[in-house]
Amino acid sequence: MADEKSKIAIFGGSGYLGKYMVKASVALGHPTYAYVRPLKPNSDPSKLQLLNQFQSIGVTVIQGDLDEHEKLVSVLKQVDIVISTLAVPQHLDQLKIISAMKEAGNIKRFVPSEFGNEVDRVRGALPPFQTLLDNKKKIRRATEAAGLSYTYVSANSFAAYFVDYLLHPHDKADEVTIYGTGEAKAVLNYEEDVAVYTVKAVNDPRVANRVIIYRPPGNIVSQLELISSWEKRTGRSLIKTYVPEEAIVKLSESLPYPENIPVSILHNIFIKGEQVSFELTKDDLEASNLYPDYNYTSVDKLLDICLLNPPKPKLATFA
Repeated sequence: MADEKSKIAIFGGSGYLGKYMVKASVALGHPTYAYVRPLKPNSDPSKLQLLNQFQSIGVTVIQGDLDEHEKLVSVLKQVDIVISTLAVPQHLDQLKIISAMKEAGNIKRFVPSEFGNEVDRVRGALPPFQTLLDNKKKIRRATEAAGLSYTYVSANSFAAYFVDYLLHPHDKADEVTIYGTGEAKAVLNYEEDVAVYTVKAVNDPRVANRVIIYRPPGNIVSQLELISSWEKRTGRSLIKTYVPEEAIVKLSESLPYPENIPVSILHNIFIKGEQVSFELTKDDLEASNLYPDYNYTSVDKLLDICLLNPPKPKLATFA
């Protein structure tokens, strides 16, 4: 295994996934740097609170813009590994990070911001989502062209986010919406597990210049199975409203950008079932097989947690 004390820089560390990644990096013993947008006088107070929390656990917080090339290079020269968790609107801005890493010349591994579908293998996305996937492909190809060592992460879907979105457990709702027939399988991975698997992978020589796929068997579930499991736990029968595929396709065509992206993602994941549209082979790297000693949170475990303490994730575009 590579040096467990590798210095890790996380871009977008104060974002939805970024905060999990920062905490996982610290928990696994790495000197951790969080590169975040500069706080403004009208910034959300919770952002300042989060950055203060980071500093209290030993994180080096750097506030800066991605346009500050010299600053980026200076920061990158201090670290070994770069993990990007930038949100969808900033995906192509990672080209600036790639340029700075190439100049710095010392980065041992780069993880671009993906954490969704395996972009080089899934098919059939509606145009708004396909554009997003194409942008991720551009970052992959730019990473390779720059000669950087990389790990591409296909983390599929965030479990806490989608459990909240589909079931509304904290509202104790009696109604749920089902997209399509509800039978297509998706892969729902708990955000904390996504972060831990990622930090483990970037220090693993087996995953250098490879794709790692997060598809633990306990996290493959359909909407109907998810709803049925929740009904059994709560003792309630939920009222189900079905939204047919045709309606989702029309919405993707009629809604303006960026509102057309979420419905296109719903179509791809929960109607087409693209996250499990290809079989894993012995040559694929699957996270729960690579790290069998890590006790991931299955969907069933997460639903049990919801009964006691319903998650309230900050909603973001789920990609």
